[in-house]
Amino acid sequence: MRTRQLGPFTVSAIGLGGMPLSMNSSGLPPTDRAIATVHAALDAGVTFIDTADIYAPSWDAMGHNERLIAEALNAWSGDKSTIVVATKGGITRGEGETWGRDGTEAYLRAALEKSLDALQRDTIDLYQWHRPDRSLVYAQVIETFAKFKAEGLISAIGISNANVEEIAVALDALGDGGLASVQNRFSPQFRSSADELELCTQEGIAFLPWSPLGGIGNDAEKLNADYPGIAAVARAHAVSPQQVTLAWELALAPNVIPIPGASRPESITDSVKAAELDLSDAEVQQISDSWGPQIPYAD
Repeated sequence: MRTRQLGPFTVSAIGLGGMPLSMNSSGLPPTDRAIATVHAALDAGVTFIDTADIYAPSWDAMGHNERLIAEALNAWSGDKSTIVVATKGGITRGEGETWGRDGTEAYLRAALEKSLDALQRDTIDLYQWHRPDRSLVYAQVIETFAKFKAEGLISAIGISNANVEEIAVALDALGDGGLASVQNRFSPQFRSSADELELCTQEGIAFLPWSPLGGIGNDAEKLNADYPGIAAVARAHAVSPQQVTLAWELALAPNVIPIPGASRPESITDSVKAAELDLSDAEVQQISDSWGPQIPYAD
């Protein structure tokens, strides 16, 4: 598979988002199918997996997805040293499914230690601040992540759900090359992060679209119906609209690394083929001009 740069790592141009294996409105896949999905991604050339501590079927099962990823990697026969695993912390999830945010050093350190244990690692490859804690000064939380890196607990720092101003603050706090990635929602249905993508491209920061296909439930029929530009390009290449959508995102900038989620081996096997799908400039523009239903921005 073609590769792209993610901070200090060279990774596959398409990654795997682990969330649907642990949080899925249509029901969780059986464990054997979940592990088979991860293995299908790895066998197809994926070398980047994204997870988070809150990806779990219930509040009292935090770390579920991280443990599942670790189990799948342990059972895989390939070269595990080539696989980059990213996780996230900073969102709280408590009894009764109460959700919040905590960017204090004490909370993040405890969350990081739990993630290290769940992933069975001494160092997290890429640790990302999941969502801003608006009660705290953004730069101070970024300095906490820098401290974790200095201590050798993490190799690279990422931020998620960040706006242009927050990216700029992180860049200033971490210095040249200190910010490896920004993970924001981005898809044909959600284009509000276009400015953040542009800034990341200018600064050489990896941009990781989450829900790059629009989220759970955006199947081929819906993409074809809502986005005629995607449907037309898919027909021209005789490929799925999911492949075309991911190829479009890859074509937008050389620092884009989509992380489609999957709960079936067939889904991720199809998605990774987007890395080899070359779209013409005209096709990229055709898709960019194809605006269907949009998801409103919500912090």
